[in-house]
Amino acid sequence: MTETNEEISSKFHPLPCLFTIASLFCGFYSILAAFKGDYITAAYAILIAAIFDGLDGRVARMTGQTSSFGAELDSLCDMVSFGVAPALLAYLWALHPYGRYGWLAGFLYVATTALRLARFNTQASEENAPKNFVGLPCPAAAAMISSSVLFGRFLGIEADVRHISLLIMVYLLSYLMVSTHSYYSFKYSSKLAKTFQVLVGLVLLFIAVAAEPNVMLFVLFLFYVASGPFLAVFTRVRGLVTAGSKKERDETAY
Repeated sequence: MTETNEEISSKFHPLPCLFTIASLFCGFYSILAAFKGDYITAAYAILIAAIFDGLDGRVARMTGQTSSFGAELDSLCDMVSFGVAPALLAYLWALHPYGRYGWLAGFLYVATTALRLARFNTQASEENAPKNFVGLPCPAAAAMISSSVLFGRFLGIEADVRHISLLIMVYLLSYLMVSTHSYYSFKYSSKLAKTFQVLVGLVLLFIAVAAEPNVMLFVLFLFYVASGPFLAVFTRVRGLVTAGSKKERDETAY
């Protein structure tokens, strides 16, 4: 049975969608700034887009205004703000001196962002959807590129210089987005028991970021990006140790 126009429009919730459109606006503005050579503004615009992207879902859940329309709109906007915009920023700032390898890295980043979003939408529609993210979230990958530009400014690195580290990083971020590494989802952070300790930690973190944003943002996102592979290695090592201990106990029993 097909839905009428009135039924479809009743599922459209303007407030969360406004935050999503604000994220899209920041992504579009980042593209314009990158083409103008204003890479710092472009980097900050992507970071602001990530803030709006985090707010739209929370606002929708808090107000009970979640909808399939909002989920589809969010993915389309994420493709621009966290796929095309950071890829162009990375390419124009540091990757174009590498020629074919540079624009291929940018395209790979855009392609894996699309694949990451498609997989996320598929998993979100399942009944037993994982609580944590499977693969690096594309806003975090985009924030890693943006914070790298800001960190480069802190180090005095100019644009149009061959930055092999950024080229490698773009390839690694592309892999991590489509990997099966688990990344913590902050959707469930409100369920933490030690709320006062979390509040104190957030205040200290805010002070640290405000003191040196170009450095601290890079460090924070680097830790988050590295947390997925680190957790995978830790889980693998712990599994091997547990299996070895069990085997040793079984041999002792006999």
